Amino acid sequence: MKLRVNNIKQPISEGDELLPQRIANLVGLEAAQVLSARVTRRALDARRKQDVFFLLSAVVDLDDAAAKRLLSRANPHVDAYTEEREREIPAGTEHLRGRVIVAGLGPAGLFAAYQLAKHGYAPLVLERGDPIKQRAERVEHYWATGELDEDSNVMFGEGGAGTFSDGKLTSRSKDARGDLVLRTFVRFGAPEEIAAASKPHIGTDRLRGVVAAMRREIERLGGEVRFRATLTGLEQKDGRLTRAKFASSAGYETVDCAALLLAIGQGARDTYQMLFDAGIAMSPKPFAVGVRVEHPQDMIDRAQLGALAGHPRLGAAEYRLSAQHKERGVYTFCMCPGGSVIGSASAKDEIVVNGMSNYARNAKNANAAVVVQVYPGDFAGDALGGMRFQKDMERAAFLAGGGNGQAPASTLGAFLRKEVPRGFGAVVPSYRPGVTGCDLWRVLPPFVAQGVAEGMKAFGRQLRGFDREDAVLTAVETRTSAPLRTLRGENMQSASCAGLYPVGEGAGYAGGIVSAAIDGIKAAEAVISQYASPKSTI
Repeated sequence: MKLRVNNIKQPISEGDELLPQRIANLVGLEAAQVLSARVTRRALDARRKQDVFFLLSAVVDLDDAAAKRLLSRANPHVDAYTEEREREIPAGTEHLRGRVIVAGLGPAGLFAAYQLAKHGYAPLVLERGDPIKQRAERVEHYWATGELDEDSNVMFGEGGAGTFSDGKLTSRSKDARGDLVLRTFVRFGAPEEIAAASKPHIGTDRLRGVVAAMRREIERLGGEVRFRATLTGLEQKDGRLTRAKFASSAGYETVDCAALLLAIGQGARDTYQMLFDAGIAMSPKPFAVGVRVEHPQDMIDRAQLGALAGHPRLGAAEYRLSAQHKERGVYTFCMCPGGSVIGSASAKDEIVVNGMSNYARNAKNANAAVVVQVYPGDFAGDALGGMRFQKDMERAAFLAGGGNGQAPASTLGAFLRKEVPRGFGAVVPSYRPGVTGCDLWRVLPPFVAQGVAEGMKAFGRQLRGFDREDAVLTAVETRTSAPLRTLRGENMQSASCAGLYPVGEGAGYAGGIVSAAIDGIKAAEAVISQYASPKSTI
């Protein structure tokens, strides 16, 4: 019989070969009664630097008599275990009148399309950027030269913005579909450890291969993926979507559409404008903006892990910090251990920064966003006001950087003194094609600059060395989340247009790879439960 055993303490120097004995000791059994054990969660406990260890949960196969005794005694470390199965979705009965279209091939669109293809709905997927190989080449060209392709970049293309990131797979969502997302990633080439790690990550280098493999499977199952295809318009009748318009290398096309899953990501400002002009219900929402900060990764390791810094089983250390400046939260976001600061603009007159790590997380610097909360009252206008607020910051950064692709940057010391840095110290900026030393108070809105300054001071009190003089700040980080929400009902459909399913980060309903993927799966399930499948491939 299988049970789940929790709170198994494992020294960091010990491998899983001794796991059966540790489980037996914990629950009061003989090691021989533990027939097998599979780790389902591995979390690092480094709260006390002198006693760092892993805390595990495992699915354990015990002989039936021992398992029943443990359950009858209500052992605090033991829970009953039921084998996970993929959700069964009862198919609807309504006849499809037109294609099921997925706009966007980021995490939400990718998982929506995969779910639809598995159930025989042969989705048409529109992606304005390139397949991952060509996209990576265009991104590398931008980082090397500052010359941007506005349709194929860090924001647009196969895999979405998350493909050029740390590949974090953490999520605050308790939705069981999160496990399905991780299992699916593993199936298509991600390391098996992500299914058990408490803070799983793939890294941009491995995530690219996983994304391409999933897309090929969508195509094998009957889906059609069109690259360099941009959604340009909607046709509606009596409050229902009837047709979708898009532009591609073949010209402009209009397609009868039964359902459109809108997974455009938060960079598609022209699509936001099109939706707004079409009367699609939207509302502004809070978001956060700021800068990227860089420190030596070995400094972060020592601050977080003490004498165990550099231990091969611990990897590069992470952090997550928060503070308050007046009525606003200030916090670190999307921390990338052993990574680099990257350019992620989607228009030629903008500078936008983000962070990225490869799977090994072995670059010299650690980086994270330091961002300040922005509320709808901070910007004027309609539902697109937050988008214009972001763009104004990005334009200011572009001009401050010299208009040649370089980003404005400063040392923390110079920033706190409100002056132009005279150079950089031991922390070398990683942004390519380079940075221009600037007084960032002339780039950031005043309340953002003040929040970053106060936040950095507070974080220095929380993590030793964080407020070091030569920490590098690179501007501007504006794409932490969508600045608006495309309103929808409980049926996942637009509040103003039946048949339109706004999903993922771009719609304002997710905040990361896993939560966006979950949202895409939920939208696909809503379509499946309404419409009869043309054919089934299950």
